[in-house]
Amino acid sequence: MASGLIALLDDVALIAKLAAASLDDVGAAAGKAGTKAAGVVIDDAAVAPTYVVGFTPDRELPIIWKIAKGSLRNKLLLLLPAFVAMAAFAPWALTPLLMIGGAYLCYEAAEKVIEKLGLHAAHAAEGPVLEDPVAREGSMVGGAIRTDLILSAEILAIALGTIAEQPLLNQAIVLALVSIVVTAGVYGAVALIVKMDDIGVRLARQSNGGVQALGRGLVNGMPVLLSVLSVVGTAAMAWVGGGILVHGLEHYGLDTLPHWIHGAADSAAAAVPVANGFVGWFVSAFFAGILGLVVGAVVVGSVTLGQKIVRR
Repeated sequence: MASGLIALLDDVALIAKLAAASLDDVGAAAGKAGTKAAGVVIDDAAVAPTYVVGFTPDRELPIIWKIAKGSLRNKLLLLLPAFVAMAAFAPWALTPLLMIGGAYLCYEAAEKVIEKLGLHAAHAAEGPVLEDPVAREGSMVGGAIRTDLILSAEILAIALGTIAEQPLLNQAIVLALVSIVVTAGVYGAVALIVKMDDIGVRLARQSNGGVQALGRGLVNGMPVLLSVLSVVGTAAMAWVGGGILVHGLEHYGLDTLPHWIHGAADSAAAAVPVANGFVGWFVSAFFAGILGLVVGAVVVGSVTLGQKIVRR
C-alpha cells in the first residue's frame, strides 16, 4: 500500500513538473511572440491616440475603452479561432500569409515615409463629416475597430509564426495571452497618453515649483512623444515587414539576399569588440528595413497606379 502511494505521489510530482515546464514554455513563447510583433504594437500605440482628436475630454477614455473592447473581440473571437484552425489544418498557409502581411507592413511604412516627404497625398477622410457627436463617436469607434482588425491579424500572424513548433493547445494559449497583454498594454498606454496633457495641466496649477515644472514638461512633451512614437512605429513596421519577407525567402529556398544580410550582420558583429549582439541585430534590422521600404514603395506605386486606372 505504501509503495503504491509513493508511486502515485511520484506520478503526481512528475505531472506537476511537466505542467510547470509546459507553463514555462508557454510563458517564454508568449514573450518571444510579443517581441516579434513589437513593430505592429508600437504602430498601433502611435495611431490610436488620433482616434480621440476633436472629442471633448470627458469622452476620451470611454472612446478608448470601446475601441479596446472591440480590439479584444477581434483577437479572441475572430482571429484566434481562425489562426488555430489554420495551424491545425493548413499550416502550410502560414508562411504565405505572413509574407502578405509583411508586404502590407512594408506598404504602410513606405506610404508614411512618402507622405512625410510630400510625394504622396495622405489618406483622405472617408465619408461625410458627421455633426452629431454621438453618431460621430460611433463612426470613429467602428472605423478604429475595423483598422484594429488588420493590425491585430498581423500581430497574431507574427506571433503564430514564432510558435509554430509548439503543441496546438500551447499555440492557442500563447495567442490568447498575446491578445490580452497586447490589448491591455496598447490601450492602457494610449489612455495614459491622451490624458497626459490633462495631468500636466493639473500639475502646472499646483503651488510647488517643481511640480509645476513637471506639469509643463508633460504638456510640452506630448507632441514630442507622439512624434517619436510615429517615427519608431514606422521604422519598426519597415524592419519587421522586411524581416518577415527575408524569412519567407529563406523558407522557399531563395536565400541569396537573406544570406547576404546575415553575412553583413555577422561581419559587423565580428568587427566590434563589444556589444556584438546588438551590432549584428542592428545591421540585420537596418537592411531588412531598407528591403521593407523598397518593397513598400513598389506596392504603393502599384496601388496608386491601380487606383488611377480604376478612376479612368
